[in-house]
Amino acid sequence: MFILESQKGSRKLDRPARKRGGVASRRGISRELDCILVARDRNKQTIDAVTGRGAVSKIQLERHLMPFLDKDVLLVTDANAAYRAFARAHGIAHQAVNISAGKRVRPHPNGAIHVQNVNAYHQRLREWLAPFHGVASRWLPNYLGWRRMLDGGKVTSADQLFRLAIGLIHSER
Repeated sequence: MFILESQKGSRKLDRPARKRGGVASRRGISRELDCILVARDRNKQTIDAVTGRGAVSKIQLERHLMPFLDKDVLLVTDANAAYRAFARAHGIAHQAVNISAGKRVRPHPNGAIHVQNVNAYHQRLREWLAPFHGVASRWLPNYLGWRRMLDGGKVTSADQLFRLAIGLIHSER
């Protein structure tokens, strides 16, 4: 998932200001976009991380995804070549779904192969971020953690969220 890089709240920008959020100067994936890597299994366990700017690379996948994967997992991704190189280098079974070819789901003996669970998470994340009217890139990992906690269904009330936040503050001391 890609979100336009933002320096919201910065007093000094390292690029010209964009009016009203703006758009990237180039079409497609460029260094103006923050890359958010999302991995999600059928049990709704989610891993997400901000990998940097531009397209995801094999090195970034090793850093952010490898600590969480078992060797016997089937990695289902889009058709990006970095995923194929990552899976081949680590001996992980890999299936790519080429959505641009019009096939969103493929049959498999263990169930359908698709990335719709991840795409749905992307949509929910975008909708959740919209009321904030842009998030500074430096705070994006914090927002991802907040969303991951809400999406997991572990927090059911404001009181419970407050207790979790206080617990984290006091545990750091």
